[in-house]
Amino acid sequence: MIDLHSHLLWQVDDGPHSLEETLKIAVSAKQEGITEIIITPHYAHPHYHVQKESVKKQLFLLQKEIEKANIPLILHTGHEVRLTGEILSLYREKQFYTLAHSNYFLLELPSHTVPYYATHIIRAFIGEGLIPIIAHPERNRAIMENPSLLERLVIEGAVTQLTAGSLTGHFGRAVQKLSFELLKANLIHTYGSDVHNLTSRPFLFREGLYYLEKKKELNAVDLLLENNRRVIENKPLLIEEPSLNRTRKWWIL
Repeated sequence: MIDLHSHLLWQVDDGPHSLEETLKIAVSAKQEGITEIIITPHYAHPHYHVQKESVKKQLFLLQKEIEKANIPLILHTGHEVRLTGEILSLYREKQFYTLAHSNYFLLELPSHTVPYYATHIIRAFIGEGLIPIIAHPERNRAIMENPSLLERLVIEGAVTQLTAGSLTGHFGRAVQKLSFELLKANLIHTYGSDVHNLTSRPFLFREGLYYLEKKKELNAVDLLLENNRRVIENKPLLIEEPSLNRTRKWWIL
């Protein structure tokens, strides 16, 4: 299985504090059934801004340590890019990594809002041949209050990434409920752990999939894992039309 969203690099953002801690997380990945993982440190975040060179250097060292420890885990470069008015220029200047060198990149919205210019940014990236994958939209406050905001971004061409811990209830019942509703409305397309450590922000990757299985959403499990593979392979995702009849009631919230 492939994890599209992780913070494994040490002392660069709010992820691990040491290489030793990172290696423990890598061991845990095997227990989760994860065989490949995209490293996505924060970029253009108000508090963290990890340069490509730092990602490349640490990933090279980490892959060597993982091989030395016989951990069956393949690493890929990436970034979690915060939405700003300048990110299109930053992409053209090759300042951040797409996901595994594909035409997909991980886009983080501000925690509490969906800026008015988000649709314009998405259209511009689509015009450049790059597809934004919106990270953990279920945890955005504005989308929680009005999920139709996410629907509009998906209609513009963005896709989304659901976080495992959101499904398990790690971020609260409200986030868990919304996660399932967004999934049922065909507004969720890929899946990631957003792991930061093994205590407060662990993988929960397998547990999130078990939750969907208990809800009898086996097709959703297959779809999410297949789309994760397609991101790595730089192939078109399997996407169903948003269920507008299910979401129309959200427009009046």
